[in-house]
Amino acid sequence: MKTQGVVRFWNDEHGWGVIDSAPTAGGCWAHFSVVEVAGYRSLTAGEKVELDWEAVEQDGYAYRAISVRTADSEMRA
Repeated sequence: MKTQGVVRFWNDEHGWGVIDSAPTAGGCWAHFSVVEVAGYRSLTAGEKVELDWEAVEQDGYAYRAISVRTADSEMRA
């Protein structure tokens, strides 16, 4: 399911973070491998993103991102 969200936090060293959105209450876990940007796959806390997610538990979160696009990746598409 696609929705808009905001990055709560991102840990470059471990390659994952959490994205908040209305339909993913409690946060949506995201791995760097699903971030669709050119170059180094990273996000920034407070950044607005579009994410596609599934309801699957991951590291204590009830939702997991299956793709994440930033405004920058939208402009490049």
